[in-house]
Amino acid sequence: MPDLPDPDLPAEKQAAQPVADSAVVEPEVVAEANLPNDNESATRDSISEPAKVMRIGAMIRQLLEEVRQAPLDEPGRERLAQIYGISISELGSALSADLREELETLTDPFAQGDIPSEAELRIAQAQLVGWLEGLFHGIQAALFAQQAAARQQLDQMRQPAIGGPVNPEDPQAPTRGPGVYL
Repeated sequence: MPDLPDPDLPAEKQAAQPVADSAVVEPEVVAEANLPNDNESATRDSISEPAKVMRIGAMIRQLLEEVRQAPLDEPGRERLAQIYGISISELGSALSADLREELETLTDPFAQGDIPSEAELRIAQAQLVGWLEGLFHGIQAALFAQQAAARQQLDQMRQPAIGGPVNPEDPQAPTRGPGVYL
C-alpha cells in the first residue's frame, strides 16, 4: 500500500519527503497572474466601449479649445450646450452604473431652458475633460498593472528548473544539472 501524505505536515515538508515507489514527483506550478484580480476586473467591467469613451473625450477636449479661442453668440452657446448634453448621454451608455452615476453628479450644470453663458460652458467642459482624463489615467494604470503581472509571470516561466543553469547564456554555467540522465 503506498504511503499517503501526512495532512499535518506543511506542503513544503511533504514535498521533501521521499516517495516509497521511487517515482518522480513534479511540483505543480500555479501562476498568480491567472487568478482574477478585483481591480482589473472592475476596470474591465466599468467601461464597455473604451474606444467610444476615447473618441468622445477627444471631441470634448477639441470643443473646449474652440470655445477658448472664439467668442460664442447665443445660438453657438445653445448648440454647444446641446453637444455637451449628447456627449454626456453617449459617455453614460459606455460606462458602468457606478461611473455613470459619478458622471451625472458632475455634469448637470445647466438649468433646463436657459442658454448657458460662455463661462458656464467653459467651466462645465473643463470639468468634464478633467474627469475624463482621470478616467483615462485609471485605465492606463490598470493596463500597466496587467502588463507588469504578465511580465512577472513570463519571467517566472523562464526561470530554469531547480539545479539547472541560472543564465543559459553564461558560458561558465553547467550545461546540465546534477544527476544521471538516461
